[in-house]
Amino acid sequence: MGPTGLRQWVGSWVRLAWRTLAVGLLVYGGLAYLLLPAWWSHYEYHPGLETAPKTAFTREGIPADPLNVALVGTEAEVVRAMLAAGWSPADPTTFRTGLRIAASVLLGRAYPTAPVSDLYLWSHKQDLAFEQLAGTTARRRHHVRFWRSRKLDVAGRHLWLGAATFDSSVGLSHLTGKVTHHIAPDVDAERDKLFADLGRAGQLVQWFQVTGVGPSFSARNGGGDRYYTDGELFVGLIPANNVAQSAPPRKLPNPAVIDLKDKTWSWLKPLLR
Repeated sequence: MGPTGLRQWVGSWVRLAWRTLAVGLLVYGGLAYLLLPAWWSHYEYHPGLETAPKTAFTREGIPADPLNVALVGTEAEVVRAMLAAGWSPADPTTFRTGLRIAASVLLGRAYPTAPVSDLYLWSHKQDLAFEQLAGTTARRRHHVRFWRSRKLDVAGRHLWLGAATFDSSVGLSHLTGKVTHHIAPDVDAERDKLFADLGRAGQLVQWFQVTGVGPSFSARNGGGDRYYTDGELFVGLIPANNVAQSAPPRKLPNPAVIDLKDKTWSWLKPLLR
């Protein structure tokens, strides 16, 4: 086979591969968004979450970060659990803390408790916020906001709905033009990290999944940042009085169709990066 024939042969295989991928994504998209959403909605361990919000909102009412985590416990237990897991409480937003975070980002100064911007759920801003720096400044950081539910408690213990994301850079909002942090698109990675940290610290008794925002290939948050997710929300039970657990947290089983969806998503996820 000459050089021309080889190029044609390689080109045909590349075109076939792209067509196969395109067809696979179309089939998956049709199943995900047209045929299977009802099958993929599950709230067997907490039916009340079916009607709960799926995203936080900006002050202007724009859908913001997806709600992908929740903890069950008192406020003191949540704070102690997060501290044990290596997460620091975020400072409130004031003129002084605003200057400090600007200095951290622009001048490279450490600020491990830098404030986070306010997002809203049930018409009020986050009740708690925590972070971990990914480096020495507040430019890049893991962070999570929690809102206490007044109606969705579990067995008499408070439920805290949360949104965990990773701030990957600082820039201008794609929607408002304001200076803001931009989030990394893989929000599931932050959800998984938070629960892994709590599990290693012995601060989870058990955890389970329910449907959150639902599978999304290319959603946008309140700043216009793209994100993708399998759409699951992880709910974790903190041990009473934060008694450290020696055994790994027990995961409650999913319906078979959810496990199948999660496995399919894990196969597709590398294609979204």
